[in-house]
Amino acid sequence: MIKDISNLQVKLQTLIAGQQGFYSQGKVADYIPALAEVSAKKMGVCVTTIDGKTAGAGDYQEPFSIQSISKVFGLVMAMNRIGDDLWQRVNMEPSGQPFNSIIQLEWEKGIPRNPVINAGALLVADVLTSHFSASKLAFLSFMRKLAHDDTVFIDNHVYQSELAHGNRNAALAYLMKSFGNIQAEIPELLSHYFTQCSVAMSCEQLATSLLFLANKGVDPLTNTVICTPRDAHRVNAILSTSGMYDQSGQFAFSIGLPAKSGVGGGVIAIVPNYGVICTWSPPLNSFGNSVIGTNLVASLAEELGLSIYH
Repeated sequence: MIKDISNLQVKLQTLIAGQQGFYSQGKVADYIPALAEVSAKKMGVCVTTIDGKTAGAGDYQEPFSIQSISKVFGLVMAMNRIGDDLWQRVNMEPSGQPFNSIIQLEWEKGIPRNPVINAGALLVADVLTSHFSASKLAFLSFMRKLAHDDTVFIDNHVYQSELAHGNRNAALAYLMKSFGNIQAEIPELLSHYFTQCSVAMSCEQLATSLLFLANKGVDPLTNTVICTPRDAHRVNAILSTSGMYDQSGQFAFSIGLPAKSGVGGGVIAIVPNYGVICTWSPPLNSFGNSVIGTNLVASLAEELGLSIYH
């Protein structure tokens, strides 16, 4: 690992320069029209360490739609609120199916495979809407607290686009409700879910906001307990097995870090006892993960020896 942050800054700039030719290997998400409006040539990377140092390159300070990365924060909020009762309603196994699959959910009687596929995240959103009187505000406040930045915002343009094109998520929610695994009214639930997916943050803000997962549940910048060490371990375990969708096994095999992607092009990776990597590049591969973002995390993990399996 690089201890000198200035050396890391140079390395990140070199890595960014080396990825310029990979834009064409992916495709910007277009099933949410607002996401398709983002330039494919945006690219940023940031590393934030638990001792409060930050290095970044490219567009690392530009906000983007965090999308499914929001599932990590929703999961922590739900675990804090209802504890182990959560695991009576959602499993912790890899899916092996597309992140928005309906078939598996019906076969398994409305119990999502894990909390970071869409069905599982909708279940988590149900917990939040059922246990917070103003769940959307509570979520945004949580994000701002973790990022130490009140400029974190909800992108209403993305939210409206999600709302108009969220039929599959609605189908997942109604299917779970038919099995008795959803308590909230579906429109309220979907509004919360689309709101959290529409939070806009930069690589720097996201990396800072996830430091607690690299530090046994404690925000190292303030020594505030965000979750228990056991829950931090559990979240990292789920990210290791399921955070990169159907590419999770390959990611663990070749890179070896707990990670989560979003179709906005973001990828976060937790390096326990060291810090957090966050990358952003909108073109996605066939698994729905950022092509360049995954490349950047892979390069850093290999060159710095970051794999948790070393």
